[in-house]
Amino acid sequence: MTWWCTGVRWRVGGGPALGWYGEGKGERESPLAFGDVLAFRAVGGRRCLGVWRGGRRTPCPAGAVLSGRGTRAQCAECAGIDRAHSVAADTMADDPRPYHVYLAWFGSGMVKVGITGVGRGSARLLEQGAVAFTWLGRGPLMAARRAEELLRSALGVPDRIPYAQKRAVRAALPPAGERAAELATAHATAVALAGWPESLERLPCEVVDHAEVFGIEGGTGKGTGSGAEVGRLGGVGAV
Repeated sequence: MTWWCTGVRWRVGGGPALGWYGEGKGERESPLAFGDVLAFRAVGGRRCLGVWRGGRRTPCPAGAVLSGRGTRAQCAECAGIDRAHSVAADTMADDPRPYHVYLAWFGSGMVKVGITGVGRGSARLLEQGAVAFTWLGRGPLMAARRAEELLRSALGVPDRIPYAQKRAVRAALPPAGERAAELATAHATAVALAGWPESLERLPCEVVDHAEVFGIEGGTGKGTGSGAEVGRLGGVGAV
């Protein structure tokens, strides 16, 4: 049968993996590790991957064929459905799920604020390539969104940092202590601000560092543990 690649994803505690979808077969993953050999055969054209909603994938009703040069994995119709149910689009005001507000660190002076579903854990931070992060608060979606806007304005931090900027600083990161200190300073400023939504619980500063997970510990690209192979693969450039 045919398996459609859904792209690279990060599993909390499990590292990166390639996702796959097979109609009638559900979802599966192929773990990725530094130094492993990766091979698969691609045949035919690209097709829309449909919509992922409520923990399951709904196939594209039109079975739309996508351009081989495109970067999107969805047709315009399915992408529109995703946008209509997107947290970022502010169309889910009645979403009952709890959300985290976080501060993410990507490099010296490169801190951003954002929100993610509590149920996702730190997966969103791994996907963004956050070298370190700390939670700021927890509460309903709209309270989290209001806090995000407040903090972005008060702290002068963006809600998005371009990938090229993140990658450019990876080879010369400051020590973990400096990363944590910068986040702790921003966290202290954030939780002291007036205007926090009453329904949003402030959370203590507990910095989580992903440098070892990404194989860039100490800014050398040689890491320890599961990321120790990076140096053999050519350092940070390979990552």
